[in-house]
Amino acid sequence: MAKVYYDKDISMDVLKKKTVAIIGYGAQGRAQALNLKDSKVKVLISELPGTNNYKQAIKDGFQPLTAAEASKKADIIHILTPDTIQAQVYKKDIAPFLKKGKALGFSHGFNIHFHQILPPPDVDVYMVAPKGPGSLVRDMYEQKKGVPCLFAVYQNPSKNARKIALAYARALGGSRAGVIETTFSEETETDLFGEQVVLCGGLTKLIQKGFETLVEAGYQPEVAYFECLHEVKLITDLIYSKGIGGMRYVVSDTAEYGDLTRGPRIVTGETKKEMKKILSEIQSGEFAREWILETQAGAPVFKAKRKIEEDHIIEKVGASLRKMMSWIK
Repeated sequence: MAKVYYDKDISMDVLKKKTVAIIGYGAQGRAQALNLKDSKVKVLISELPGTNNYKQAIKDGFQPLTAAEASKKADIIHILTPDTIQAQVYKKDIAPFLKKGKALGFSHGFNIHFHQILPPPDVDVYMVAPKGPGSLVRDMYEQKKGVPCLFAVYQNPSKNARKIALAYARALGGSRAGVIETTFSEETETDLFGEQVVLCGGLTKLIQKGFETLVEAGYQPEVAYFECLHEVKLITDLIYSKGIGGMRYVVSDTAEYGDLTRGPRIVTGETKKEMKKILSEIQSGEFAREWILETQAGAPVFKAKRKIEEDHIIEKVGASLRKMMSWIK
């Protein structure tokens, strides 16, 4: 079992007299910046002028700088821009201001692990990855609670990178819940695998194919939507709070028997073979190369596939039915 670090295990001393620059004030950037500030850490913000995020940063009491200005002034530079632009921002606005004694931080390992960002060897490189969206990271902090975090160290020339990562996680509120050590490779590869095979790719295709099967058999699209998409939240909420076993205990015996006897006929040994193939594509860097080339070409395949999915009947049916549900914001 992994060792879990809590507040009592972590000193904040390493962050005293340090200035942290948050590059990117999206949902995660905002949450991390505000939590750091409330933890008495000196914070600078970088965001593009004229954007909604820039305006929000001003409302929150910050005076946003350019990425270059923030990087020049900060001791610790934490990059929270989207993966697809991190390397560009790093090369243009961050790398020129990195020098011995500074630290470079991430909340996802993609650009380091796949060598899109190559930090100088005399700079500390760490990762702190909250396991929740920015809104939850902020809400839990304000409630004197926290969202669990992963942390990792990639370079440690100062011998303080691990202390910086743990202190940063504590400043976010993560060690109120618990902080677990990982590596850049483990975080990146498992994150991509989870998105592609289960959380996004696997789940959405399962929903769509189930919906299509019922509609093609003559059932009303609205009824198929309720059974194959709408009620997914009921089950995932149970799994989220109670685990798979706890969910099975709550649902009917009929549902549990169907789960235990029919589920293995849907997700089969062949499915697992394909999962292993996808994992190998992630581990080898094949997926990363494909995605990087796709974005460099203007994302034509991505945009085409997105348009096809947007035109699926389940989207039209869902848009209509959700208007009936006043509790959905």
